[in-house]
Amino acid sequence: MNRTVEKNKTLLVDGPASVTVVSGKVEVFGSTLAGTNKVVIREGKRLPFAVEENTTFDVSLGENAVVEEVDGTTIPSSWIKSYEELENLQVKPIIAVVLGAVDSGKTSFCTYLVNRLLRAKRKVAVLDEDLGQSDIGPPCTVAYAFPSKPITDLFNLKEKNAIFVGGTSPDGVADKVVEDMILMEKEVLSQDAEVIIINTDGWVEGEEAVKYKIQLIEKLDPAIILCIQQEDKLAPIINALEKQRRVMVETPQTVKQRSKEERRTLRELGYVKHLRNAKIQSLPLNWLKIEGDELPFLDKLHENVREAGRIFTLLGMRPLHFVELRDNISVVIGRKRWINPENIKKTEEITKKKVVLFRKGDEEGLLTALYGSKRQFLGIGVLQEVDFARKILKISTPVQDKISVVAIGKVKLDKNLKEIPTLTEENHSDFTEFKKLF
Repeated sequence: MNRTVEKNKTLLVDGPASVTVVSGKVEVFGSTLAGTNKVVIREGKRLPFAVEENTTFDVSLGENAVVEEVDGTTIPSSWIKSYEELENLQVKPIIAVVLGAVDSGKTSFCTYLVNRLLRAKRKVAVLDEDLGQSDIGPPCTVAYAFPSKPITDLFNLKEKNAIFVGGTSPDGVADKVVEDMILMEKEVLSQDAEVIIINTDGWVEGEEAVKYKIQLIEKLDPAIILCIQQEDKLAPIINALEKQRRVMVETPQTVKQRSKEERRTLRELGYVKHLRNAKIQSLPLNWLKIEGDELPFLDKLHENVREAGRIFTLLGMRPLHFVELRDNISVVIGRKRWINPENIKKTEEITKKKVVLFRKGDEEGLLTALYGSKRQFLGIGVLQEVDFARKILKISTPVQDKISVVAIGKVKLDKNLKEIPTLTEENHSDFTEFKKLF
C-alpha cells in the first residue's frame, strides 16, 4: 500500500514488513534514504522512518506487522549529544561500550552511532557481545564487522570473525565471554579501527551480572561508557565504575518491548541466516578436536579394553560407548535400552564417580561451531548424529572449508531450526523419572 507522510513526522513500522521510499527523503537511525530505497524489517523489530521532506512510502506488511505515524523524531536528544561527545574525544582509537538492560534500545543506538560515524568518514568497527540477540555473528557468538556504508539493521552486516560461546547468556560462562571479548578487541585494534562500538548483552541485574559487567568493562578499557539507563537498573554497575568516563543516554519512548518468545524468534532468524544451504557432512572423529562439555563421551575415541570390561560388568550390559572422566562416567546406550538402577548405584559406589547416562539420539540438534586448522571461525552447524560404529560426526552445515575443530554448544534446534529443550533440561530429567520406575 502507498502512504504519504508529511515532513517532521515519523513512520514507525513493526516487522515483518518491507518499506520502499517511492519519493521524498527520510532518515533511519542516522542513515539517509531517498529515491527507491527498500528496507526489510524483521519480525520482532521496529524501525523509525523520520521524514525530512514530504515522503511517499510503499509499505508491505506481514502477519502481525504494525504501522503508525507519530509527530516529530523518535531519536532522543541524548543520542545526538552522545555522538557529539564521542566524536570530540581526543584519544585514538576510541573504544565505546554501550550498556543497557534488555529492550533498552542498545542495538538501535549502536546503529545510530555507526551511521553518524560513517557519515563523518571514520573507520568504525562494531563488536557484538549480545549472545542471545546476536546481530552480526550467529547466535551464541561474539563477533565483529567493519561496516562500509550506512545501515538500518546490524543484522545485515557480515561478520569478519566470530568466537563461539555456545549459549544464549553469559550467565555461567562469564569468564569465557570476557576472555573471548579481549581477543576480539585485540584483533579489531590490529586492523586500525578509528572507533570501536561495543554492544553488550542485557544481563545487568543481580550480583553475578554486576560482577561480570564490571570485569568486562575493566578488561576492555573503553574511553567512554554510554549507559542507557532504565529505572536505575544500571545503578550498581555505574556506581562501581566511577573512575570511568560515563554518559547517560535515554531509551526512546517508542522502543519495542519484546517477550521471551519474540526474542527467541529473532534468534531463530539468525540460525536460518547462518545455516542457509546447509548440507550434511560426515566428519571422522579422529580428524577433529572436540570442544564443549555437552557431550563428554566424545573426549575419548579409544576405550581401555580392561577398564571397559570392568565397567560393562558393573553395569550389567555393554553400552554403545562410555568414557571414564575425572569426575564421572559417561555412558551412551541405545534408544530402547535401559540399565538396572541397582547396577548404576553399584558402579558409582565402586568407582566413586557419578554415572551420567545419554541415549543415542540425545545429540541430535545441538548447535555447533566449526573452525579451521588455524582456529579461524568457519561458521555454524547442527549436529545430526554420532555414529559410534564408524566413529564419525554427521553435521548439517553450509561450511565447505576443511573442518578441524568442532565446538558443541548448549542450544538445541529441531529440523525447522526452532529452539527446543536441551539435554540437561529434558533428557537427563527423563532418566531420573525413568529410574524411579525400578
